[in-house]
Amino acid sequence: LESSLLTQPWASVCFGESTFVAKAYFRDTGYILLISDLSSVWYESADVEVVGQRSKELNKRLTVHVSSFLHRLRNLMCPLLAGRPDTATSFSCHRAANGLSLHVKSELSGLPFYWDFHCCPAPVEMVSRHLVRPLIRMSLALRYQVQELTSLLLQKDAEIKDYRESGAALSRDRLRTEPFQEETFQENFMAEVSGASLPSFS
Repeated sequence: LESSLLTQPWASVCFGESTFVAKAYFRDTGYILLISDLSSVWYESADVEVVGQRSKELNKRLTVHVSSFLHRLRNLMCPLLAGRPDTATSFSCHRAANGLSLHVKSELSGLPFYWDFHCCPAPVEMVSRHLVRPLIRMSLALRYQVQELTSLLLQKDAEIKDYRESGAALSRDRLRTEPFQEETFQENFMAEVSGASLPSFS
């Protein structure tokens, strides 16, 4: 399950006034959920046995097969992670010292359907695989792109300056641009990064 989770994208989700990033993977034999507020990271991995036992505890009136519960959970969570939550479904979360609980309330076969994700703190290696390493790789890639674009802008400014010194003039004054200030750009960029809040991916 976890190897399949690596291919899933992170998504921004809100429960009440709390914002998280989360990713999940479901199949007929279970699911895995990873969720973070960028201060802590929690996860739950549940197989058929766990899902079956919990479904009996939470949904005594429902007698459907475990695979139906998993299918329903996938159909509720995937739209949520895609930014299109089911309006007939409610989500709420509760944080505790030993983990995070995500409560789901919906319907299945015309009857109330409840589910609780019981997430515990994710181990360091899992956090590294799913969050730290991808962020470092992306940061390095973005840094390289910024360097490439900065170099290109400076070359363009030099090219424009050469045209002007050769007597060339703009036919439309609104196209005139100020020379690129690399130092100012870097300062503003770092200020934005330092003060950024949890992003929305919707």
